[in-house]
Amino acid sequence: MKILYLLFAVFLLLFQATSGSADPLFADTVECRSAQGRFCRVGACPPTFTATGTCHGGMMNCCSK
Repeated sequence: MKILYLLFAVFLLLFQATSGSADPLFADTVECRSAQGRFCRVGACPPTFTATGTCHGGMMNCCSK
């Protein structure tokens, strides 16, 4: 029974370390996230933000204040 706790801990650490590695880095995404206060969003930006560019190869909006 103790081996189950050990296996669970190992799997948890493995999946935690690889959670963001499947996200490809596009040039426009890196450019958007390089400035503070900018973020990528699917669809329209929130009311107090404006779209200043694109992310993920043009599939998302880069929003900033």
